[in-house]
Amino acid sequence: MRRTKQESERTRQDILAAARKVFARQGVTRTTFEEIAASAGVTRGAIYWHFADKTELFFAMREQVAVPMIDQIDLVLLRADGSDPLAGVERFLRGILGALESDPAARRTFQIMGFKCEYVGELERELGLQRLRCSELVSKLTQTYGRARRAGQLRAGLRPSMAALETCSFVIGLTRLWLLPGRAAGCGRERFDRRCEESSWTPKPPASTQAWATGSSNWAVSRS
Repeated sequence: MRRTKQESERTRQDILAAARKVFARQGVTRTTFEEIAASAGVTRGAIYWHFADKTELFFAMREQVAVPMIDQIDLVLLRADGSDPLAGVERFLRGILGALESDPAARRTFQIMGFKCEYVGELERELGLQRLRCSELVSKLTQTYGRARRAGQLRAGLRPSMAALETCSFVIGLTRLWLLPGRAAGCGRERFDRRCEESSWTPKPPASTQAWATGSSNWAVSRS
């Protein structure tokens, strides 16, 4: 019986969902089409109908979701209120973990890319994309911290480029900790929210210290 386009697309989506599940469990390299087919409830031939090989399947799964920091370098950094650029950085960073919390497919894909994938051969191009996006993120953060310095928000002597690099390192490291299986208490979103509260990034009249911190570095000047 001839399959309809809708049925064919449904099978394709089932295969992609199964691949994501199996990749996350045992890694991309160790996964076979037989295992994906069993998880999806289809034949191996059905997978080959849609995907030429595992690399094509991996990239189709990868392109199905928008991964924070790689696909979504949020323009909120550039749209931030000129009077408070640091608020834009805070919204961006909160949005990264918020996106991973609210989108299970993106979260699992991020875990695969971070912990379950060897970037060799044809998959190396994905690593190249990640390097490019990280460079773009540092560049956009540098621009934002430059506006923050001109607004008198950064402490004297702190270069926007260094603040940007530290921010990028902080959020990448924290996100990886948050995505680790069986992560230790205090890692991830709870830790990040606590740092937000302790650092008081948004102004609180009549007096506050607006501090953007990664690790122990306090970046902003006191407001009185």
